[in-house]
Order: sequence, then structure tokens, then C-alpha cells
Amino acid sequence: MALEVGKIFESDKNIINYEWLGIGRLIYQLPLPLCRMFIKEVLHGLTIDDFDDETLATVNKFFENNLNVSETSRQLYIHRNTLVYRLDKLQKMTGLDLRNFDDAIIFKITLMVSRYMIYMDKMSY
Repeated sequence: MALEVGKIFESDKNIINYEWLGIGRLIYQLPLPLCRMFIKEVLHGLTIDDFDDETLATVNKFFENNLNVSETSRQLYIHRNTLVYRLDKLQKMTGLDLRNFDDAIIFKITLMVSRYMIYMDKMSY
């Protein structure tokens, strides 16, 4: 199980420690119909594919920097207001303000569940 979870959530790493897998271990146990329902509820009918690569890269960097707007904008080489604009755009699409910890957790889990669903769909072919 750990190897499968690692392939899904830590695919960029060559060595995977079971303890690093965290919530990925829980998501891996979820039935796909429940995952689809969760994504539909959180994204209001959208899918992760409806977000452009720039938005997803911005969100991932924002999460890497622990929701720190200044540090994220510095690492992305963009003005702070540009980052705020991108976060506001995402909020209009989803209703989630990623500067709010609870909303950020919901979106992070949504990204992870989406990654899990994509992996499982590929495995079924």
C-alpha cells in the first residue's frame, strides 16, 4: 500500500518514507464515488482540469510557503498584488479563500483527491 500511495502523492521523490505519506494514506482508502462527490461539492461542478497550469502552480507554491503571500510572490518572481489577484480569481471560482487556513486545507485535500482519482482512472485501463 505504501508504495502505491507514494506513487500517487510523492511521485517526484525517489525514496518514500511511509510516515511522510500522511493524509495520502487516508485518501487512498476512499471509494471513488465518494471522491467524485467531494470534488463536485467543493468545486461546484468544476474539475481540477478547469484550472490553468499557472493557477495550480501558484497554489502549490503558496502551500509550500505555508500560505505566506510575501514569500510566495518573491519565489514566483511576481508582484504581491499579482498573487493576491490570482488567489481572488480562484476564490471567485470556488468560493474558497486560500488565505484562510480552513479553506486552504479543503482545497489541498481537493487537489490530493483529484490526483488520486486520476491515478485510479489510469490504473483501470
